[in-house]
Amino acid sequence: GYRGKAAFNLETIKALHGLHPEAIPFENIDPLIGVNVDLALKEIFKKLVVKGRGGFCFEQNILFGAVLRTLGFNVIGLSARVFWEIQEGEIRPRDHMLLLLNLNGVSYLLDVGFGSASFSAPLILDEVGIQVAGHNQYRISFVSGFYYLEILIKGSWRLMHRFGLERQMLADYEVVSWYLCTHPKSLFIKELMVAKNFSEGRYALHNNQFTVHKIDGSSVKRKLQTVQEIIEILQDKFEIKLPKGDKLALKLQAYIDSEK
Repeated sequence: GYRGKAAFNLETIKALHGLHPEAIPFENIDPLIGVNVDLALKEIFKKLVVKGRGGFCFEQNILFGAVLRTLGFNVIGLSARVFWEIQEGEIRPRDHMLLLLNLNGVSYLLDVGFGSASFSAPLILDEVGIQVAGHNQYRISFVSGFYYLEILIKGSWRLMHRFGLERQMLADYEVVSWYLCTHPKSLFIKELMVAKNFSEGRYALHNNQFTVHKIDGSSVKRKLQTVQEIIEILQDKFEIKLPKGDKLALKLQAYIDSEK
């Protein structure tokens, strides 16, 4: 949805970072139905752009990073250990990809692939205090050799993830992606997770619960009662062109049945 000249400046980065999560939804449908996630750039482009699908963090940020490098920006990939929505004391692998941009001597954190908590504008890496990105407030702190990213939710700061600045290669992401798509404890093969920004907030779908997060901080939640309702939400609100076959419908039916 970008219009105009893509100039080599921060304004271009901000515009693209804001538009990406409005155009391409976060979703884990392929891992959920047992389809391999190919992280080759040409396959990601085919899936997310040509086929009208979405993807999880590796797909999203590999694509976004490639766009920025094509425009001449200095961008590298990082990895983070996620603390968002996990049980206290649980330790997960560094299974999230984010991007680091250096522009005119300033380092910025970019991420278009964190689902319902994604920020929609660059964050200054070494900025002290609160930073506003899109509809949310964030802060980054540096403690004992690691950076910590937090988000303000209903008056409370919640830790999203911890990361370092070691550059990651495609092979690093492929190993973790395979783990997320195959390990029996991985949420990506158990639960449906979909998110997409829109002008007045953000849509989120977790299994059969659909939520509209509004700019004013309020949220409207609705339990979807049938497989057809979920499919219509995926198609109408998230604008996903769903894969053929009945594997997805069987997964969705299981979410409905589990609450009966």
